[in-house]
Amino acid sequence: MINQDYRRRLNTATWTRRLASRNGMIALGSAFCVLGALTFSYQNTTAPRAHSKPFLNETSSTEIEPPTTPLAMSATTGVEATQLTDGEATASGDTAASDQTIVEKEISIKLGDTLSSIFSALRIPPQTLAKVLASGKDARQLLKIKGGEKLLFTIAPGLQLTSLRYDLDFSRQLVVEANGEQYKASIETSKLEIQLQRASANIDSSLFAAAQEAGLADNITLELAKVFGWDIDFALDIRKGDSFAVLYEEMYRDGIRVKNGAVVAAEFTNQGKTYRAIRYRDSQGRIDYYAPDGRALRKTFFRTPVDFTRISSTFSLGRYHPLLNRIRAHKGVDYAAPTGTPVKATADGRVGSVGSNAGYGNVIVLSHGKQYSTLYAHLSRFARGIHNGSPVKQGEVIGYVGQTGLATGPHLHYEFRVNGVHRNPLSIKTTPVEPLPARELAAFLHYAKTQLATLTGSTSQDTLALNDHRAK
Repeated sequence: MINQDYRRRLNTATWTRRLASRNGMIALGSAFCVLGALTFSYQNTTAPRAHSKPFLNETSSTEIEPPTTPLAMSATTGVEATQLTDGEATASGDTAASDQTIVEKEISIKLGDTLSSIFSALRIPPQTLAKVLASGKDARQLLKIKGGEKLLFTIAPGLQLTSLRYDLDFSRQLVVEANGEQYKASIETSKLEIQLQRASANIDSSLFAAAQEAGLADNITLELAKVFGWDIDFALDIRKGDSFAVLYEEMYRDGIRVKNGAVVAAEFTNQGKTYRAIRYRDSQGRIDYYAPDGRALRKTFFRTPVDFTRISSTFSLGRYHPLLNRIRAHKGVDYAAPTGTPVKATADGRVGSVGSNAGYGNVIVLSHGKQYSTLYAHLSRFARGIHNGSPVKQGEVIGYVGQTGLATGPHLHYEFRVNGVHRNPLSIKTTPVEPLPARELAAFLHYAKTQLATLTGSTSQDTLALNDHRAK
């Protein structure tokens, strides 16, 4: 019984092995068949037919090149090209002109763009770029291109660069033009047309809010504050109900406004007192602001050395020091401002000392003659060219706001000394610079009368013709 059962299991195992072997052979054979079919198919699809040529036009014996896709713009450049000749805008990254027309393309430079990436995106050969940069010393300005600026290309058939234009500033343009096989660079200067604009407003909350409602640009508002900054503290003295009127320049090139110019005349009423200013160029070419009677508005010292956010600490002989935790005299004024804000010399003078000084951190001391000196502390860094003994002009940037030394936040600590004794910078009375000389006074009075009439008698924001060369 046992032997019969053993034989039955042995026979079953034997047939199982045979069946597996037969199935394996069948699978292997199938694999070879599939491989053979694929090989045959590949040979038939890749081998040229005996009676034809690849890419051959059946109506011609000329071989046709495979179709090519236009070179795509580099993924690292953000060139935006606009075809100006026919007025149709092309998409960002569009290639250069067709091979049949001359086109102009205005390129808006993006952050990270280089001259090389822009030429590559327009499919202009690198040899052309080398020739452009070798076209003269002025062409090296092209290596300084920045995001937000524009380049104007003129491209002829065959991707030949005819000219390239780049605005250096509002009145100067770099022009690179084809000159035979090479290029020639030059600078063209455009004369700007000057027109006058007038704006006025009543102050409800702040000067800047009122100026924005009147349509004034920030640079004109800052200039207005600077003009009257000798007499008005725009951080402490402004009140609701104050008012101003300003006559300022607008610059146009080819009928397009390119920038604002200077404040020509202004009037500011602060706490019931009215101040007036007229910008005047004297016979020696010096420009300054004067009251209607010829007195100079500019004083020997600025009231503030920095465009600040707020006064964080005033002059005090009994101030509690927040870091030393004790009463310590604060012999200056602290102007809170962001790190990096420019700090300006409040008067002409000479650098007495510059460097690091314990609690002051990075500090500059300026001497203004034998009697006066000023100190600027907690600077993040010094301006170039500032060293012991170097001369400085009023309004010249000498350093930048920081938080060095004993400081709880970024600010400028400013001190004013008379014969070595500290004085409160907010209350110090300084003398005006010299008034106009007598030989200039008659011409100035006539000019001032004209400008003040324009200032007070025109409708807000009307465009006015410039009527005197001295406003330029």
